[in-house]
Amino acid sequence: MSEQKILVIDDESPIRKLLQITLQSNGYEVAEAITAKDGLAKAINQLPDLILLDLGLPDEDGHSVLKKLRTWYTNPVIIISVQSSEEDIVISLDNGANDYLVKPFRTGELLARIRSALRVGNISDENLVIQFNNLSIDLAARVVKKNNSIIKLTLTEYSLLALFVRNEGKVLTHRYLLKEVWGPGYLNQTQYLRVYIAQLRKKIEDDPNRPVHIITESGVGYRFIITE
Repeated sequence: MSEQKILVIDDESPIRKLLQITLQSNGYEVAEAITAKDGLAKAINQLPDLILLDLGLPDEDGHSVLKKLRTWYTNPVIIISVQSSEEDIVISLDNGANDYLVKPFRTGELLARIRSALRVGNISDENLVIQFNNLSIDLAARVVKKNNSIIKLTLTEYSLLALFVRNEGKVLTHRYLLKEVWGPGYLNQTQYLRVYIAQLRKKIEDDPNRPVHIITESGVGYRFIITE
């Protein structure tokens, strides 16, 4: 199996050097770009498996670059930026980023987020049964079990859980979840989401007050984690 290629689009030399050493030592092939123009060109010509994108590029705003990428590029994009406001994070995720890491970040966390992002898209209804911890989710049969006992889920609860599972590890914003599960007319109805998240946690979490699967990303949305 060939090495997975990661394209780093960042104008900070120390960051690029750190990422090159870290990624190459963990078996990834690395390509680099300093500007948005060069990054977009390399994305087209090299088709990397994942892109690490800085928002503060010298020739173009990273949000604009992300939008351009998402017109054709379907592989994961992780934002790495010093910008830490909820607004920047939400905008990036709503524009199609798979994840967002604020600089400075731990390399271990970065590698975990990369592995998670590269798994996204590998889960589909063709993967008949997804098993982890004490849970079993059959996407084809639409059956969910906990400790080998069937959990009764409403249609909305199942739709929400299936969306989480198919995007395991990815932060899903409130707006994205509301649009996908309830429709575009419910984008501001965050109370719907809170109620159903609470109900779903009661059914699948061992301790709903200390969830290990449905994780809250404060002010942004939720992330679903598959634990062993």
